[in-house]
Amino acid sequence: MKNLPGVPGVHLEKDVDESTQMAIAETVFGIFVIRQEGAEPGDDPADVGIVLEGVEVMSELGNVAFAVVMLLGLVYALNLSYPQELKYTFEVLQKIIMELDANKLSNKAQVLKTLLSR
Repeated sequence: MKNLPGVPGVHLEKDVDESTQMAIAETVFGIFVIRQEGAEPGDDPADVGIVLEGVEVMSELGNVAFAVVMLLGLVYALNLSYPQELKYTFEVLQKIIMELDANKLSNKAQVLKTLLSR
């Protein structure tokens, strides 16, 4: 796995099985969570990180909420487009949850916002 140049807190070498490496390599845009074997649902994860275009670009972020914020920051900093299959998910995160550019919603996002406001 490679690092993205100039991005702090990036990849630390760790033991991951081949299926995990394949899943990361096939991921275009995502957040991963690695838990210790036998960990309980409430236990802290062993690692939380971000994958862009099959490359682990950040790791050891601590929790999923922080990883989501960092992923959105990377999208803006690197001028990336949201993957088509996740465009409404990220639109809701950006425009409804974070209230950034909230006056320009797609029909699907507007319906969800209306339902949530009831």
